[in-house]
Amino acid sequence: MIIKLKIMTSPILLTGAGQRIGLAIARHLLQQGHKLILSYRTRHAEITELEHLGATCIQADFIDDKSIYHFIEQVRAHTSSLRGIIHNASSWDCEKNTPDFAALFDNMMRIHAKVPYLINLACTDLLTANTETTDVVHLTDYVVEKGSPKHIAYAASKAALDNMTKSFSSQLAPKVKVNAIAPSLIIFNQNDSEEYKAKTLKKSLMEIEPGSKEILNCLDMLLTSSYITGRTIQVDGGRHLK
Repeated sequence: MIIKLKIMTSPILLTGAGQRIGLAIARHLLQQGHKLILSYRTRHAEITELEHLGATCIQADFIDDKSIYHFIEQVRAHTSSLRGIIHNASSWDCEKNTPDFAALFDNMMRIHAKVPYLINLACTDLLTANTETTDVVHLTDYVVEKGSPKHIAYAASKAALDNMTKSFSSQLAPKVKVNAIAPSLIIFNQNDSEEYKAKTLKKSLMEIEPGSKEILNCLDMLLTSSYITGRTIQVDGGRHLK
């Protein structure tokens, strides 16, 4: 069933739309009739598909401040207002993969905290240019709630993003609603072993791989709400109770 949303003529900005959850969000919003400006890091066939569906696709690596500001300039060149911003750009990296912990920490903080921070500040006028309420949605992570000994920098950066949800909701209200969605397992990777899948499924009460639909349902709820702001929606299958 497709939920009929009240569509604004202004586009939604979506970062990290090239694969997995970001790609599912992009397809979903386009199917609902939204205009879409999106970022992608690596060009796959799916980006061409999204362009054919009407999305404006901008390549962005977010490797430093200059690249972030360049992306913002490109967004502003395409529109004078935004219906919303969805921050999905992410990197799943951990301490065991590199001895350069300083670089790892900086990379995680830049991608998960600095990019949303700078985009939100630079695009506030685009969000408030609409006559109706607009939205910012941060994709955080279940690990914000309990930390992660194997992904310390990653968890810290997602926690920073979760905290910014509260700060930006206070700063931008009542014109802009700001919320977060915090998933745990949503989709397995293609190369995940059966042993890993079985072990991971046992970590939640529901013991399933729910798929992107769970994120899309939350997103629809937030975009249609006129009252929810400053909140984090946990999509973790009851994992906090295990």
